[in-house]
Amino acid sequence: MHRKKRYYKKNLIGIDALSLLLSLFTAIFIKHQAFIFPSSLNDFLFLGLLLGIWFLAAHECRLYRNRIYKKFPEEILFNFYANAVFVILLSAFFFLTKSIYANLFRFSVLVSLHFSISILAKYYFRKKQHLAFEGGALNDTVIIVGFNKTSIEFFKTLKEHVYYGYKCVGFIHEEEVSLENNLEGMHYLGKIGDLEKALTAQRIDEVIISLPSEKTWEIRYCTEICDQLNVRVRLMPALHDLTTKSEEIDNLGLLSVINLNELPLDKWENKLFKMLFDKFFAGLFFLIFGWWLFPIIAILVKLDSKGPVYYQQERWGVNNKPIICYKFRTMHSENDYNGQREEDFKQTSRNDIRVTRLGKVLRKYSMDELPQFWNVLKGEMSVVGPRPHPTPMNLVSMKSVNNYLKRHMVNPGITGWAQINGCRGEVRTHEEMERRVNFDLYYIHRWSFTIDLQIILQTIIKMLRDTGAY
Repeated sequence: MHRKKRYYKKNLIGIDALSLLLSLFTAIFIKHQAFIFPSSLNDFLFLGLLLGIWFLAAHECRLYRNRIYKKFPEEILFNFYANAVFVILLSAFFFLTKSIYANLFRFSVLVSLHFSISILAKYYFRKKQHLAFEGGALNDTVIIVGFNKTSIEFFKTLKEHVYYGYKCVGFIHEEEVSLENNLEGMHYLGKIGDLEKALTAQRIDEVIISLPSEKTWEIRYCTEICDQLNVRVRLMPALHDLTTKSEEIDNLGLLSVINLNELPLDKWENKLFKMLFDKFFAGLFFLIFGWWLFPIIAILVKLDSKGPVYYQQERWGVNNKPIICYKFRTMHSENDYNGQREEDFKQTSRNDIRVTRLGKVLRKYSMDELPQFWNVLKGEMSVVGPRPHPTPMNLVSMKSVNNYLKRHMVNPGITGWAQINGCRGEVRTHEEMERRVNFDLYYIHRWSFTIDLQIILQTIIKMLRDTGAY
């Protein structure tokens, strides 16, 4: 991890520096129709100041934090934040100093070019880096201490997503790990007392400790061994703790107190901000798209099959309160289908004969969900949040899935963290529902405005290329 982080950060800094200089000279050329290069000490000082202002903005926006294994839309968002702060700082500098360099180039051209060039270059760099990881280069080797549901899930994740740049060489566990667990490539390296031997036998970059919190002696022993051998160590919380708890640290004098289970959206300012953003986004959607798109879809629905344009379905909102969820009708209305009866709640499956020809297109691109922006304006839903489920599905899942009703602590959303992580379409097994709920709870306990923007951006991308919905 440490090697990858340094390599990643140095490359991003180099990309931004080159991008900023290239954008500056291009902006100068566009304004003066000629290349003007620095020729005096003041010119070079201005270049240094420009780079300094950029890297100050980047530092304040945490632009160069390690995001190798994060979604690229997150990288785009933080680049946008950094550019916004850069604009503010540079504008303030020009305003306060009345610098002659303010007339040297077109400000808007500089910023837009820098943002575009850096994003494209970073995307190319990321793809090349992922290819290097898949080829085995630059990989960090890790050992997992503890063999349980959480560590097994982590091992599977590393094997599935090789572009994260990790290679697990094996497990350390007090009891011998059996190969009956069907974990291909798994190696048992011994008991906790054998950790030092395993670390000295080969180069290990990180040790991941996945032990119950009551195993204090074992955790302390592992960290001490890693400190002695200069191996980075991380503690991995249990999946249950990761998805059902959030934490916030308060300082009382010299003491720190950890608040558990305090949700970000319990704070009135966060709740107000999210509500205002929902209203603004939904209103903007109707202003730009809804007023002309909805009539077109309505006409096509009527021409494609008999029945109403919209159908209304009871689902559960915040605090388990029933709400009426609006959608474009995508199924044939024979046999008085209206989405209201219990027998109408049968999940849609792939190649479902009930789906109309137009319905297949609408569902593929999630356009049947667009009327739910009206639910957002009514305050019953959010743009981003856990997807609302039909009442019969809620009644079944609340009895079989742990912490299921906790997903109703916030308003449901048109899209959510679970959907951009592949949980779309039919829920076929109990495990799939548990996975969906875990994603929802993770979002609820770690909400931020940045996450909402990331989910919206990734949803748009998935609408264009995803095949999970039908």
